[in-house]
Amino acid sequence: MNENITAEICSKAKENSTKFHSSNEVAIILAAGHGKRIKSQTSKMLHKIWEIPTVERVYNACKLGVQNINTVIVVGIKALDVMDVIGKRESNKFAFQEKQNGTGHAVQVGLKEIENEFNDGIVYVLPGDMGLLDDSSMIKFREDFISSGDDMMVLTGVYEGDPFLNSYGRIIRVKDKDINGVSASIDKANVIQIMEFKDILALPDDKPYHVIYRNKTYSYTKKELIETNEFNSGVYAFNYKKLLELINNLSSNNAQNEIYITDLISLFNEKDYSVGAVSPKNQYVVMGFNDKSVLKEMHEIARRNVYDKLKNIIQIDDPDDFFIHDSVVNDLIEMDKKGIPLDIQIGKGAYIGDGVKLNYNVEIGRAAYIKGNVVFGKNIKVWRIVHLSTFPDQTLTIGDNVKILWGDIIKGNIIIGENSVIESSVNMTGSDEFPLRIGKNVVIKGSSYLFGSVVEDGVVIEHSVLIKKRIRVEKDATGKIKPVRFYIPETEGKDLLSEI
Repeated sequence: MNENITAEICSKAKENSTKFHSSNEVAIILAAGHGKRIKSQTSKMLHKIWEIPTVERVYNACKLGVQNINTVIVVGIKALDVMDVIGKRESNKFAFQEKQNGTGHAVQVGLKEIENEFNDGIVYVLPGDMGLLDDSSMIKFREDFISSGDDMMVLTGVYEGDPFLNSYGRIIRVKDKDINGVSASIDKANVIQIMEFKDILALPDDKPYHVIYRNKTYSYTKKELIETNEFNSGVYAFNYKKLLELINNLSSNNAQNEIYITDLISLFNEKDYSVGAVSPKNQYVVMGFNDKSVLKEMHEIARRNVYDKLKNIIQIDDPDDFFIHDSVVNDLIEMDKKGIPLDIQIGKGAYIGDGVKLNYNVEIGRAAYIKGNVVFGKNIKVWRIVHLSTFPDQTLTIGDNVKILWGDIIKGNIIIGENSVIESSVNMTGSDEFPLRIGKNVVIKGSSYLFGSVVEDGVVIEHSVLIKKRIRVEKDATGKIKPVRFYIPETEGKDLLSEI
């Protein structure tokens, strides 16, 4: 790697690293790989599941699942991109793995980063592509590790399907009897080793594979190892001091010539340190991805999980075609706890992004797009193909009983007063310097465009372009509101036009 780039990465890692909490738990998240098989210029760790990069999802699962946990994110290829996405966060450090020499080496790099701030406790290791991992799975894994008294624990999965398509490392457990027919006794089913699939394939077909565990030798055929369906997820928990004792004893004597974290199991067993393995309640949480098809499958699982959370709270017209950001999902669940029916309907293909605040009796039409700090009042109807959005520091506030009809585009710093109707094909924008303020009981219709204006209560606007105007309300002799119709600013560039 270019020396200048290396220096830039190291500088940025230091700049974005923060001081640890006094907590005795730390998670090392491995995000140094690029993922060649994903065939993308974007880092594998930054591919999104339900709109959130996978490495950020793993980070969130750790932070939400373990109170006050410290985190270290090991970056390598595309390090600058990963750090740009995660940014500077509380009790988080970045460690730079300049050369990708295996998962064991990545953990060595991560441990080096924390040696001055972490003395004892639990170290979790997690791959950065496990984008379906959630806080409840982390809570359970932590509880299992602490209650077991083990020195090391592996989170495993159970593979279903063609074993030759299972590229994960296999969990090798103690058999009932050793090669001499002696019972394994209390050692039965203990974890002996994790063997990478490529190393299994490299074994001879006609010779058994022997493993020594507590002075007994156990035998496995190549076929047995291939067909073992319990696999390594890449998630571990360690006693910190014992991990530190053995981590530098790892070697690269394998088919890939890399330092595997999985080899720690053998080292722990040699020291007679206890090694355990548990599986999560939901198998999908251990999914990682190496190609676009698996990433798509993970995205579909995430959508199904969101639908399952909300299906008895709000109405979602098409379970296979919608998006509601996790933050909005959490808000809806909290609203439901109050015991008041939400009466919210989400149309097919609707997108509701981060920052949106829904309210009671809101209907979002088909293919509507809503993103940013959009705050809904009650009893609002948004028709199909409407676009509502803001920049991060702006707010779009919609009052009670407002109707926004099909095809409208409404963006930026805007307030729409209660009982107003924005009819179809209207375009409205408010900036920081020139916000747009729409009063109560206003009607805007036709192909109108409004920017940075103030519209008084009760005004009716039709087919007009209003830029930085104040529009007052006035009644005629019969008491009817005078409409603003067909107002068009003076044309510019008219001299550039000619007939064909």
